[in-house]
Amino acid sequence: MISRRRSRQAITLVILLFITINPWWQPAASTPTRLHPYLIHMAAQQPQAQVAVIVQESGHSNQAKEQALAYGAHITRDLWMINAFAAQMNAAAAEELAGHPSVRWISPDARVEEASQVMEVAAPPVTAFQIPSGDTDCPALVNLANLANTYVRSIGADRLWKEPGMCLNGSGITVAVVDSGIHPHRDLRQRILSSTQYNTYTVGMPDRFGHGTHIAGIIGGNGVASSGMYVGVAPAVNLVSVKVSDDTRGALTSDVVAGLQWIYENRQSYDIRLVNLSLNSTLLESYHTSPLDAALEILWFNGIVVVVSVGNNGTNGIYPPANDPFLITVGAIDETGTPIPDDDVLATFSAYGETVDGFKKPELVAPGKNIVSLLSSKKSSLARDHPENLVTNCPKGRCPYFMMSGTSMSSAVTAGAIALLLQHEPWLKPDQVKYRLISTARPFASGNGAGSLDLYSAVFTQTDLTVNTGITPSQLLWTGEEQVNWDSVNWGSVSWGSVSWGSVSWGSDYWDP
Repeated sequence: MISRRRSRQAITLVILLFITINPWWQPAASTPTRLHPYLIHMAAQQPQAQVAVIVQESGHSNQAKEQALAYGAHITRDLWMINAFAAQMNAAAAEELAGHPSVRWISPDARVEEASQVMEVAAPPVTAFQIPSGDTDCPALVNLANLANTYVRSIGADRLWKEPGMCLNGSGITVAVVDSGIHPHRDLRQRILSSTQYNTYTVGMPDRFGHGTHIAGIIGGNGVASSGMYVGVAPAVNLVSVKVSDDTRGALTSDVVAGLQWIYENRQSYDIRLVNLSLNSTLLESYHTSPLDAALEILWFNGIVVVVSVGNNGTNGIYPPANDPFLITVGAIDETGTPIPDDDVLATFSAYGETVDGFKKPELVAPGKNIVSLLSSKKSSLARDHPENLVTNCPKGRCPYFMMSGTSMSSAVTAGAIALLLQHEPWLKPDQVKYRLISTARPFASGNGAGSLDLYSAVFTQTDLTVNTGITPSQLLWTGEEQVNWDSVNWGSVSWGSVSWGSVSWGSDYWDP
């Protein structure tokens, strides 16, 4: 494991600050510009309200922490990866702290939530799609004659499982799932290498909410409990569970960043090649001011592919981390019940559009409607709240599966696909993986120009070309004393008042969904 001191030295962060926004958000002349505009508003309107914040420091001393404590702050997390800490304090104190020279930037510790839906119910597929046997030397993990999931056929994963000389199943690749935890389901046992948790308001490792287990099954379930009906994309992949949300989907940005710190420190111990985040912030902002985006870019620049969901809010904005131009952002398509790509349509809930910084998102779309995957427990929050989504058509009675829709599922499908690609070409770097997926995607009529994932073509297309050339990294990662040039950021398009802050309980680390 890499020591924290070495990790700190490897990640030198300077956060350079100035924001231009709508006139009614303009701070007074005496207000420090190192404070997020929403916190400026809170300090003016509700100065004694408790706010959860992330404070980025200008150096590696403890002066900012000491000053925060002097203002009555309660420090909740050390976010060394981005040279910051999380705290709770009143809004007026946050404004005072922002004026201290040891502070570079203070942002809200915004809530994040999973990008999934369980309200639309349809009968799970019952037609078995026989995988052509042909001449193959690939061992079958389960009886694939019963395969009912259409998404693995839609992207061509089933063909790669049986491709002579390849036999791609994700073996030897480790995917970190940053979510609500992973239950040791029969379809995953012996392949969950580690479980860790970074949420103050949850106890233990099992997935009591149910989202993370569902995601893990899409990425790498082997279908044993369903006799091969519901198999994930990479059925031999290894998994690492990084639990960041509580049992009712509550999580903060600082919870997620803390989990990403663990991944950074343990990336070599578990040979983590890929991270999936099927979650989004509730705060619409530039990738230059998002602590979550900054932390994920650090993983990306250290050779870890990052796949994120675009969100389920249609054209109402692209929220972090989906807004980061480096990462692979995935939207959802509806397969309309068949594995034939020609009848696919964009899922009505799938977000698309331009980010605050002018980047089109998502870059890719993948199946995300009515996806059957693993059930963590019938006592999980999702199962209790939506019993109609329980799957009951397994051939041998007990059927521990659940149906969900959302760009969360699409991100997981893509993560599983990347695991197969990396098994085939383990030398690929994140920018090369992204280029390969985008350049081989099927043209798609809607979704802001994003193509539909075609894994089979990606594997059989040999190229080392890259993307992201010329894109500026998050300004929270810049070093030096230059002032930030915010002219390229379209802050005028951000309506901070449209954020549903009324549901925020600023006195705690939990927001009602």
